This record gives sequence, structure tokens and C-alpha cells, in this order.
Amino acid sequence: MGSKARKVAIVGAGHVGASCAYSLVNQSVCDEIMLIDRTPDRAYAQALDLSHCMDFVHTRTKIYTGTYEQCGDMDIVILCAGGTPKHSINRLDVLDLAYEIHSSIIPRIMAGGFDGIFLAASNPVDLVTYMVWRMSGLPRGQVLGTGTSIDSSRLKTPLSEILPVDPRSVQGYVLGEHGDSQFPAWSHVTVGGKPILDILAQHPQRFAHLDLKEIALKTKDAGWEIYSRKGSTHYGIGNALASITRSILNDDHKIIAVSAILEGEYGQTGVCAGVPAIIGRQGMKEILELNLTPREKEQFDHSCSIIRGCIQRLALG
Repeated sequence: MGSKARKVAIVGAGHVGASCAYSLVNQSVCDEIMLIDRTPDRAYAQALDLSHCMDFVHTRTKIYTGTYEQCGDMDIVILCAGGTPKHSINRLDVLDLAYEIHSSIIPRIMAGGFDGIFLAASNPVDLVTYMVWRMSGLPRGQVLGTGTSIDSSRLKTPLSEILPVDPRSVQGYVLGEHGDSQFPAWSHVTVGGKPILDILAQHPQRFAHLDLKEIALKTKDAGWEIYSRKGSTHYGIGNALASITRSILNDDHKIIAVSAILEGEYGQTGVCAGVPAIIGRQGMKEILELNLTPREKEQFDHSCSIIRGCIQRLALG
């Protein structure tokens, strides 16, 4: 019986990379995980620690360490290497460091013959996704980032508590930059299929305490609420990475808000931003274009202008 092992490499074995690997193992998403880190001992220790999970999970996942040049036969390379802002709460402040890191990583991965899918989680993720696309030369569908997938999840949490319903019964997306200029597309947020704006209009007294602007602000600042108290955010994004990876390997065609290269969608070209997209075995198969309100379109254009400005700055550098 012929079979092809599903192989995933994770670059960066810190909090995010390890949490991603842990989620992949517990959810039996792939057959093999190769960990790569600039500190080989850390990668080895994480692999050894994760290997001790095998007696307690449904299926065995082979975990080992490797190098960039060994990524040639990987289905997916997940990028978790990066830094965090030291003196601010703006993810864009680590842009130069991200460029330095990935300009040394991506050529080595491509030199090994890699032709799979890059999945970026490193911040600023929209810019990292764009630079990886340019550095790798791969089609845009094979390069995507976690984008606003985690922000969309963070949006559903307070809504589910206020309404109250299961978070999985809330549907909707945060769009644009995974950063300060992100925004929820309220015109497309539904609860059990019913638009939330209709719910608020029909029950003004019952949900008078539900402030959409406050929820949008809490969604945007959720990562910093965590980071300021424990120094990192990794469980949520680790699970988001596992979910996107599963959708790719299983060819799920699931719609997820990811960082995607835009080529005319939403009236934008030459930029990368968080938008809902169909995810399958070939990566990003198609971008779902929501019919945004004029205000939401204005917010999306503003967010893209910020991202584009950073892209132009990198090009000048």
C-alpha cells in the first residue's frame, strides 16, 4: 500500500513554534514535524519533550530537528521566527528585524528545493507574508500568513459571552492588518445566521450594554493584554496555525481570514492583508470578496495603505 507522509517544518522553536507543534501533535494533523531553530539545543529539547506525548495521543507523530536545507520534501514550512517590540505595542516596530531574519532564512529553504506552502506567523505577519512571497518566487497561493484569523477568533469570544452563545455559532471576520488598523466587518457578522446588526436593532434594551466600538478595541488590544502580563501570546496562535495546516493537508476548502497577496481583490494590488480565503491542498485557493459598506471599504483601504507604506520602505532600503 503506497502512502505519502504529511510533513511540516516549523522554523522557530520558541513559544509560538512549540505551541504550534504541540497542537499539531494533539490533533494528529500530520505525520512528521521537523523543528528548526537558530539554537539547535532548544530545537532538540522541544522535539524530545514533544516526543514524550506519544503515549497519550491518538496517533504517533514523528518529531525531529533539521536544517533549512532539509525542507525540500516538506509540504508546509511554518515560519515562527521573529522578535517582539521592546519599547512599544506596535508590531510594525519589528519590521526591520523580520526582514533581516527572513532574508537569511528563505533563500536557504528555497535552495533545498522547497516547493510547498509557506505559512507565516511571525510579526508583522502581513509584511512577513509579502516579503516571503517576493523572496521565494512562489505563486501567491503558496504563501500565506495567519493574518486576522486569531483576531477573528478574539472577536467572537466577547460576543459569545454577551449574547450568550457558543463562540462557534458566531460567524464573522476581522479584516486588514494584523495590527492597529484592523477592523471587524460588522456588516457580515452573524449569530446563528442572523446579522448581529439586526439583533441589536430588534433588541435595543436587552443588548444595550453591547458596544461594538468597545468590542472592536478589545479585539485589537487582546494580544497586548496577554503580552503585557506574561510576555508572549502563543496558545491561540499555535492553535490557529494548526487549524490552517489541517485545512491545507486535508484539502478542507475551509474559509479562514488569512494574510493573502491581493491582486485586484477589494480594489487592492501589490499588498498583503487579512481577508477571508478558501484554504486547500494548494494553499490559498481563492479570496472571498465581501460586499463591504462604504465605511468598511474606507477602513480596509486605510489599513492597506499602512501596509503598502511599509512595503515601499523596505523596497527603498
